[in-house]
Amino acid sequence: MELAIHNWMRAETLEHTLNRISKLDYGYIEIQGTPENYDTQKVQLLLDVYGIKCWGSVTLMLEDRNLLAKDVAQRKMSVQYVKDIAKMVSELGGSVISLVPATVGKIIPDATPDQEWEWAVEGIQEIYRYTEDLGLKIGIEPINRFETYFINRGEQALALAEAVGSNCGVCLDTFHMNLEEEDLYKTIKKVGKRLVNFHVADNNRMAPGMGHLNWNKIITTLKEIGYDKVLSVEFCAPLDRTPANPYPNSIDTNPEGLSAEQKKFLEDHGSSAITDEFYTMLTKKSIETLTKLI
Repeated sequence: MELAIHNWMRAETLEHTLNRISKLDYGYIEIQGTPENYDTQKVQLLLDVYGIKCWGSVTLMLEDRNLLAKDVAQRKMSVQYVKDIAKMVSELGGSVISLVPATVGKIIPDATPDQEWEWAVEGIQEIYRYTEDLGLKIGIEPINRFETYFINRGEQALALAEAVGSNCGVCLDTFHMNLEEEDLYKTIKKVGKRLVNFHVADNNRMAPGMGHLNWNKIITTLKEIGYDKVLSVEFCAPLDRTPANPYPNSIDTNPEGLSAEQKKFLEDHGSSAITDEFYTMLTKKSIETLTKLI
């Protein structure tokens, strides 16, 4: 197994991220799902300079992005958004798209379960045909009930992947699993060969090793099912605004380049703008915890 890291958790230039992670011996990046922000030729040049490869990307299902929306045009727009991500990943030589089907933060359904399931399968199958032609894998990602009412557990993601197609996979995330799974190890084994990506953060969404998850058992279980791909670090540190804060230099009070969309996404995930110093510590802690186990 090798290590990747996302770049959506802090507003900074891609080059700044690549410079940091190359010094810490990461091999891959799972690039932010904003294809409109990236010129893939320029990104590839940067990746080559820093010796980092693109592992894939994760969908940022914000605002009107929703594969199970009642509105046909909204569903069509959402399908095209994921296709645009797939095109970006393909041009960067990546392998996977981590796909959250519904809007993050939307917790009230607009239609019946049967209707929403039909729309989800229909939309993802269109994306799947496109990614199959590009040689990419889709990993349907369950996220916790406070962020979506649709696909919270690995077994649900597996059922959806099986309904989409034989090569459609699942992406599991330890933070969400800790909240939703009865037994996260059994879930890993049940998903088995359909597991195409694995996001890692501790139970408190801090870096691996900063909470109570049993990382040795998690990695051992992944090895038991033959998962030898990438572990993608995706912490999103909750910030302490009280005198009890153990990391007094963690909050960036004057962030630069933080778009309104990024700001909302971070705040919705229990965080805010964080300092370079704090982010670097989390990035380093992640690789220190995982390298000795993989």
